[in-house]
Amino acid sequence: MRYLPKSDSERQVMLCEIGAKSTDDLFATIPAEYRLKGDLNIPRAYAESEIVQFFRQRATESAQGYATFLGAGAYSHYRPVTIDALVSRGEFFTAYTPYQPEIAQGTLQAIFEFQTMICELTGMDVANASMYDGSTGAAEALMMAARITGRHKSVIATSVHPEYREVITTYARYQGMPVSTVGYLKNGRVDLEALDKAIDNETAGVLIQSPNFFGTIEDVTAVGDIVHKKGALLIVSIAEAVSLGIVKPPAAADIVSMEAQSFGVPLGYGGPYCGVIATREKFVRQIPGRLVGETRDRNGKRGFVLTLSTREQHIRREKATSNICTNQALVALMCGIFMTVYGREGLKELARHNLAKADYALCEFKRSGAKVLFEGAPRFNEFVIQTRTDPYTINDKLLGEKIIGGFPLKKFYPELANASLWCCTETTSKASIDAAAKEVAL
Repeated sequence: MRYLPKSDSERQVMLCEIGAKSTDDLFATIPAEYRLKGDLNIPRAYAESEIVQFFRQRATESAQGYATFLGAGAYSHYRPVTIDALVSRGEFFTAYTPYQPEIAQGTLQAIFEFQTMICELTGMDVANASMYDGSTGAAEALMMAARITGRHKSVIATSVHPEYREVITTYARYQGMPVSTVGYLKNGRVDLEALDKAIDNETAGVLIQSPNFFGTIEDVTAVGDIVHKKGALLIVSIAEAVSLGIVKPPAAADIVSMEAQSFGVPLGYGGPYCGVIATREKFVRQIPGRLVGETRDRNGKRGFVLTLSTREQHIRREKATSNICTNQALVALMCGIFMTVYGREGLKELARHNLAKADYALCEFKRSGAKVLFEGAPRFNEFVIQTRTDPYTINDKLLGEKIIGGFPLKKFYPELANASLWCCTETTSKASIDAAAKEVAL
């Protein structure tokens, strides 16, 4: 009765109340050829023991036990067991949204602390209570720039995550926002000369990514000088949040859009993830989503409330900063716990570990005969190599050794034939790197 709570007699009372003779009357407006005439084609009911056995078998078919060199916006980092223990508590797990501060102080405080740590990491003044993910966050940041400047054009570096650019293109198409792109140089960084020419007096925002899709760290200060000289706003997207443990925060940015998945969020077939927008205090009224703030009640006790809520659910549609953004509270809580567990020094050490693993792998791949692309600029835990053999062939062979290889780039960058993007995190073993290096040499 838990899943079918209404008895036949109760259903009949409900039908009489709405003037229907039978359940079929409820669906009379649907053409007969589209109605289900028999039972669903699904397996019989399973006993609990059979269900457990079924999922254990499915688990053996997954990528568990495989080493992975995939990055490209989704990163495999160790997740402290503390995270699942805390987010599984009923107070967090069953909470929907903190509209009523008197009964949601724990959730509000967790979001407030998440915002605070994001500000410390990014060097910004304010951060919102999270977005869907990094791609929608980047699109929302460009729309935010348009509202602030009153301009309507956007410029994006092609070294920004290709799928982020696809999401932005969809947004821009229906916002009437022309989007132009700027290419990259041999060192993997955005072409500053081309960028200068691409910005005009109608450009609202310029979006770059650092570390970019190739793993290269951009010269954010130099980009900022060009962008601000033209009166536009600089948006910096960060897909690998762990990089902030060692990479200088993008101080020249006006808006930072980040994917915080690396901070304790599992790789769940693309989501749910945790997007972030952080910005200067003077732009806070145009930030999408909502902000949690600290206050005092009438007795002088500290409390937390939704200080700013500029969503359609709170204000008139024409005044809303976004009609899709929401607060990934539970996922943001994972990130907050991760940052708390590691702390300032722990995050630095983690970032150095990632950097060292990537440096070792790059040296081994080069020794095996692979060509390293985009040299001459600093990088974090990702790098691009070019091989004599097609990357898909290399990856097929590696799968036989329970290794998931790098990401072939020709799907998004046809000019980068036989090139692939490889990522190393603290979870990548030396043995896996050595094994992959041997296949890369073929």
